[in-house]
Amino acid sequence: MNAQDTHATTGEGTGADAGRTASRDKPWIFRTYAGHSTAAESNRLYRSNLARGQTGLSVAFDLPTQTGYDPDHELARGEVGKVGVTISHIGDMRALFDGIPLATMNTSMTINATAAWLLALYVAVAEEQGASRVSLTGTTQNDIIKEYLSRGTYIFPPAPSMRLIKDVALFTTREMPKWNPMNVCSYHLQEAGATPVQELSYALATAIAVLDTVKASGEVDEEGFGKVVGRISFFVNAGLRFITEMCKMRAFVELWDEICTGRYGITDPRQKLFRYGVQVNSLGLTEPQPENNVYRILIEMLAVVLSKKARARAVQLPAWNEALGLPRAWDQQWSIRMQQIMAYETDLLEYGDIFDGSVEITRKVEELKAAAREELARIDAMGGAIAAVENGFMKQALVEANARRLAAIEDGSLVVVGVNRWTESEPSPLLSGEGAILTVPETVEMEAVASIRTWRAKRDQAAVDAALAALASAAREGRNIMEPSIACARAGVTTGEWGQTLREIFGEYRAPTGVSVETKSPQTGREVRLLVADLAEKLGGPPRLVVGKPGLDGHSNGAEQVALRARDVGMDVTYNGIRQTPADIVRQAREKDAHVIGLSILSGSHVPLVREVMAQLRAEGLDHIPVVVGGIIPPEDALVLKNIGVREIYTPKDYALDEVMKGIVRVVERSLQARASA
Repeated sequence: MNAQDTHATTGEGTGADAGRTASRDKPWIFRTYAGHSTAAESNRLYRSNLARGQTGLSVAFDLPTQTGYDPDHELARGEVGKVGVTISHIGDMRALFDGIPLATMNTSMTINATAAWLLALYVAVAEEQGASRVSLTGTTQNDIIKEYLSRGTYIFPPAPSMRLIKDVALFTTREMPKWNPMNVCSYHLQEAGATPVQELSYALATAIAVLDTVKASGEVDEEGFGKVVGRISFFVNAGLRFITEMCKMRAFVELWDEICTGRYGITDPRQKLFRYGVQVNSLGLTEPQPENNVYRILIEMLAVVLSKKARARAVQLPAWNEALGLPRAWDQQWSIRMQQIMAYETDLLEYGDIFDGSVEITRKVEELKAAAREELARIDAMGGAIAAVENGFMKQALVEANARRLAAIEDGSLVVVGVNRWTESEPSPLLSGEGAILTVPETVEMEAVASIRTWRAKRDQAAVDAALAALASAAREGRNIMEPSIACARAGVTTGEWGQTLREIFGEYRAPTGVSVETKSPQTGREVRLLVADLAEKLGGPPRLVVGKPGLDGHSNGAEQVALRARDVGMDVTYNGIRQTPADIVRQAREKDAHVIGLSILSGSHVPLVREVMAQLRAEGLDHIPVVVGGIIPPEDALVLKNIGVREIYTPKDYALDEVMKGIVRVVERSLQARASA
């Protein structure tokens, strides 16, 4: 059901029935974001969720797949199968969708830098099943700009990345007219701290950048361009301030219509529709009293289903325990049931838009639109979204907005139940028994490494070489890379080989961190500043902290905020961004003569990566440098980390950054005392 479809009222009935639509609206697509360990295990989960009433698939890929590495690459160590399913070649894609008819399935794939490759694998498998390209329905997220800003799974520089998005958009518009080639993803912008105005303006600026790239290519006529516009979709976030969030969605609808009409001259109402899917906010899910997350998820869902003019086409809800780790199948079922109850047990879908005519709603929508227009004009004056990424403007703004949010939680002006107020709690039976999360065995990575080596040994290497040569030729010559990518898929090319071929042509990119001397941090407490000053006297200079992001985890919010606050309280901070090897971090610690190392890992790969960092510190004779770790770390893993030498562990419950700073000071002081007494 289109978010903007309207229905005439029946003209019958009064009172409670007045305004009821002539027919009940169809519900949105029910999804859960899922994928873990192996393709076969994820396939079992998908079949189970579909049997429970899920109506579309939303595929989560692991970090090596998202960043174009095979499981046996050095940077993939510890990351295989952790935050999603590993897909290395067409054999994995066959296993992932075994028994699932792609001709009739609506599939969303959360994939960006390697979107063209995963779509090529999907098309190849669908055609093996006998499905025609024109029958395929679904979405590739394919939004690289938000990867530079928030999530970090970029590979190539902005210009070739935009070229790949353009290639996918033109290919799908021609060959797969029911497919959404891009999901402009403001979801991760909010997760990185974006305000509603920033989410509106940055997402719309991204869509403009993509459409301007398509138009400037000269590869499509006016009619074809209108079709591309009509297939652009959005993937948004909805937080707990659900009135503001619902107004944000209405503002999105109206601003998108303005842009399509005013900037691009689109007149066909179907091509101007604001089509979006949503996952509600995971940033606000809490580790303390996680049962409260059930209410948070429900309230956030209201923002994207209550207003018919801005109702999501697809909704996927996180599970109550995602602040603890990977949800189990039962946890995902609970989130599906929440959607089903809203759609089928309430009368929500029997009425038109219940907010039309509201003075308060209209006022808030207009306020958001005006502020978003101002921010869009500022970005446009810089040269557009790509320029605002490359000069660091958008990233720095997000880091500062997130710092303000965290400071408000820390000082209590932003209440989070169970975290900074009403913290006493009865023991939760949900956390007892078999455990509250799903764990991925370390054997998954070993099996994946063995499997891909077997795959390479058994394929026709001459066919692989020819397919990769054709891909490289298309990339160099500016031709569309989709058909050569599909040919690579059929030949048995791996994800890492596809990625490496394009790396050699396009190069690799490191985005700005957003943590610079100009970045503003909220004022911190005097007590922690004095503690750092006292420690500096003992050391003969500021305490030197190296903040590291080992592995492929690109969620940099925690690392950025720790680096920002540590600099603010007087520490000498080194933070070089995401995607570092353990060797990189150890080298930085040696060069900076670090007093403490802080590792941030949110991908579930904390045990193998920390173990490797500790081993390399010992090998370099630097094991006197204490290590602290932050991330989503279950209690049993925290014990493992302590046993291998980690001094302190910080999880989402440790929201008070001044307390984290005090903890780091204590760690350094204890290290000094231990060395003095040795």
